[in-house]
Amino acid sequence: MHFLLLIALCLIAAPSLAHQLKASVTTVLFNKRTNNIELMHRFYLHDTEHAVEHLFAGNANIISNKDDQKRFADYVESHIALQTLAGEPLTLNKVGAQVDGKFFWVYQEAAIPANIDGIRMSNGALRDLWPAQVNMVNIEGQGKVKTLHFSENAKWLEARFELE
Repeated sequence: MHFLLLIALCLIAAPSLAHQLKASVTTVLFNKRTNNIELMHRFYLHDTEHAVEHLFAGNANIISNKDDQKRFADYVESHIALQTLAGEPLTLNKVGAQVDGKFFWVYQEAAIPANIDGIRMSNGALRDLWPAQVNMVNIEGQGKVKTLHFSENAKWLEARFELE
């Protein structure tokens, strides 16, 4: 009997826990073909739905309202920054945003600086709303993949590239 009660409690609690991920994944790709650093930010759509409720007044609809999608993309872009290891800012240009299945994507790019040996990055998207938010960043195209984890009090993290 206790076993059945435990299973029932788990089934009731599971839907409420299923959407409490509060995590994003960003890929920072050094694309030598285009000579751009391409940033692809992936958020769980359910998290973005909750975020727009907090960020924007009224009945925001991230799924079907292009204006709300743009406002959320603008919010994300305002919380992302790249610098060289010397602290020189890299200008990030807006590329776009889209809903794709259970994810919301935001795209940015910047020109690859000459002789870059690493980057500093700040990724505070959604961390002002939810302190438990974790933003993982994978940096590709400059030797081994580097991973940065923005959690707790991390504001700026850096990745150094090995010369091959």
